This record gives sequence, structure tokens and C-alpha cells, in this order.
Amino acid sequence: MDTIEKIKSQIAENPIILYMKGSPKLPSCGFSAQASQVLVNCGEAFAYVDILQNPDIRAELPKYANWPTFPQLWVEGELIGGCDIIMEMAQKGELQPLIAETAAKYKEESAE
Repeated sequence: MDTIEKIKSQIAENPIILYMKGSPKLPSCGFSAQASQVLVNCGEAFAYVDILQNPDIRAELPKYANWPTFPQLWVEGELIGGCDIIMEMAQKGELQPLIAETAAKYKEESAE
């Protein structure tokens, strides 16, 4: 599977996925730390990919997403944005319902 296929598969299989440097418990950059902390505070499970451990994804995702920086938050196959957008949405109260609704939708589907 080539890198773009791997990225598409990760985005398709995970309704909420954060591409970041490091992990939510051990972020490797301030922006990834902020973005993952906001998601953790939403209280729903989310997937993440450490791009430092996946240099192929680190190289290819910005081209695929047409978004040059990390972290990148994807919800239901849509690129939401990077740290600034995530923080802004959280401050406006827009991120929490998006994450909660998405998580609830996928919990219902897996329960059926």
C-alpha cells in the first residue's frame, strides 16, 4: 500500500484523527500539545498518528491535504485544520459539539 493509500485508509477508518508530532501523552511540539489537549478535553476517543514515527506520512500528507503544517485534525474525512483553527473553534464552542456528535454517531453505528 502506498503512502497516500495508507493516509486515505486511516482517515476513512477513524472518524476523528489527529496527525501530530508525538502522542497526546508525549507531544513533541507545542502546537501538537495544544491541539491534542483540546481534543482530550472534549472527552471523546480519537485516533492519532505520530508523523515523527511515520516520515512517509509526514512527507505526503501536506500534499494530499493541501495543508502545509502539523498538527492536522480530520473529522469524518474532512480536514478541519491545524492548531490555530482547532483552538479558535474550541474557544467559540464549535469544536466540542462537532467532536461529541461525530463520536456519538459512530458509537451508534458500531452498536447496531
